[in-house]
Amino acid sequence: MIRRFSKKRQDTRRFYRINERIFASNLRVLDQEGKQIGVLTRFEALQKAKDLGVDLVEIAPMASPPVVKIIDFKKFLYQESKKKNEEKKRSKVSETKEIRLGPFMNDHDLNTMIRRGTGFLQDNDKVRLIVKFMGRQIAHPEFGQQIMQKVISALSDISKPEREPHFEGKQLIAILSPERKGSLTSKKINEKEDKKLSK
Repeated sequence: MIRRFSKKRQDTRRFYRINERIFASNLRVLDQEGKQIGVLTRFEALQKAKDLGVDLVEIAPMASPPVVKIIDFKKFLYQESKKKNEEKKRSKVSETKEIRLGPFMNDHDLNTMIRRGTGFLQDNDKVRLIVKFMGRQIAHPEFGQQIMQKVISALSDISKPEREPHFEGKQLIAILSPERKGSLTSKKINEKEDKKLSK
């Protein structure tokens, strides 16, 4: 039976030559911090890695001469994995999360929704705020507008309005985009929310 390996799986893997599997006669050597030691012969580089009790890892085989790093291979793989995860996190596609509010919400429920919105915005997602009016509630739109403004105000340190509050039928809708204006801790954010809601 012929086994077929998907191209996608092959592309996501990267193989590194280490220690005696490195064949170039001269190598540009970096230390564990990435600082350049210089160009050494293969034997000198292997001996240096051996003396330090770590590995010689080829990180740029196409360079002239190839670039190697003196580092514990397991530690190197961990650093590479961490770097990829950070890049993936930074390139995360922003989604729009929805938070539904009522025009007559109590402070406890409102605080819960604000904390949820804080989490979405800190994850770099947009937040769509919706105040839904049921039955005769639409006769008092000012209560829904007050709720909406409380939430927008509470999230103002980490967001900016992408679309101002507006009515679509019996729904008051606004959209907030993430904007980091400072590194507020969760405690500070919660204290800020409680203070604003108590006004």
